[in-house]
Amino acid sequence: MKTIVEINGINYASTGTIAINIAKEARKAGFDMHLFFRNSREGNKRKEDDQELIGSWLDKVISERLCYITGYNGSFNTFNTRALIRRLDEIKPDLIHLHSLCDSFVNIRMLFEYIIEKDIPVIWTLHDNWPFTGRCAQNRCSKWQEGCGNCPHKDFYPGTLFLDHSASVLKKRSVLYNRIKDLTVVTPSKWLGDLAGKSILKKYPVKVINNGIDLSVFHPTETDFRERYHLEDKYILLGLAYYWDDSKGLDVFLELSRRLPENFQIVLVGTNDEVDKLLPENILSIHRTSSREELVKIYSASDLFINPTRDENYPTVNMEAIACGLPVLTFATGGSAEIISETTGSSVKTGDIDEMERQILRIEKERPFKKEDCLKHAQNFAMEDKFREYVELYKKVLGQ
Repeated sequence: MKTIVEINGINYASTGTIAINIAKEARKAGFDMHLFFRNSREGNKRKEDDQELIGSWLDKVISERLCYITGYNGSFNTFNTRALIRRLDEIKPDLIHLHSLCDSFVNIRMLFEYIIEKDIPVIWTLHDNWPFTGRCAQNRCSKWQEGCGNCPHKDFYPGTLFLDHSASVLKKRSVLYNRIKDLTVVTPSKWLGDLAGKSILKKYPVKVINNGIDLSVFHPTETDFRERYHLEDKYILLGLAYYWDDSKGLDVFLELSRRLPENFQIVLVGTNDEVDKLLPENILSIHRTSSREELVKIYSASDLFINPTRDENYPTVNMEAIACGLPVLTFATGGSAEIISETTGSSVKTGDIDEMERQILRIEKERPFKKEDCLKHAQNFAMEDKFREYVELYKKVLGQ
């Protein structure tokens, strides 16, 4: 039996859920799976028996502060990384599968030196472009192609106070990565895969494995959402985000609320009290939903999903909407437009609010997208199929 270790910063949200579900599918295929996540208050609440949490919440806070002060992200957490390496020595993995490492979880140099010394094959799923930049996960920035330096996004996660070491960090990462003998890069979108092929990871093969969703949960559902909010005669435009700011298109929805006729109703999900202060009365604000089933009912009651994101890789919300029979109109940001087909939605140039408004009016008038086509296209999103692609990749890398 081959032993595989997965490492990710968190055991919840999208990246954590992906790592956990890959492990479940791999166990069915006979692999011995070990999952490592950083220790955190939220992580402790969600920890399952097959997961190991490294370090402490205090270590995380200290490392994040040091990163913020110095600008050296991924350069601290020495004790946590030693603890992780001790466990790796005990487990003796045949393969290490990395996910997101950008949240002050491990010391990148120490972990990779161990991998190089032990000559362990690596699969690295890039959930953003942080692995090949000198500091941040800003998908809109291309300075990494020039070697970084003079970072224009020092406040972007993971932020830094004032010091900018992005150029030197990128050079060191390039040297470190190139010493790995067996590395396969996986990206959820073709867009990110193309970027990785131009980056300091370009010597390694890149495979695109799209994210997937649970189609047993996300499907059209009976709902009284319209009646509850007295929206029976409205054309509902739905927006959903884990947090709301202009990178997710909050400003776009504010502008659309001023432009669109009264028969349109904008509904934003994932808001909070601070966001509510910015919203006009004609936008319906719904704070974070209590369950996926409640979210499905909102998808099912809406007419068009709007995703004016300016910073995105391969947004799960687009897939969820289509699986509930809801067409998508999105900015052509990152891999967002890759999710839709010509029968399930449209994309417009990122930041073009005028064209987005025109498309909304056109779609409402012509009704070109049918629920049946959305449901048919959604079969491409089945998460079980995506996780099996990872299992097949494991077999290929391990020579099985």
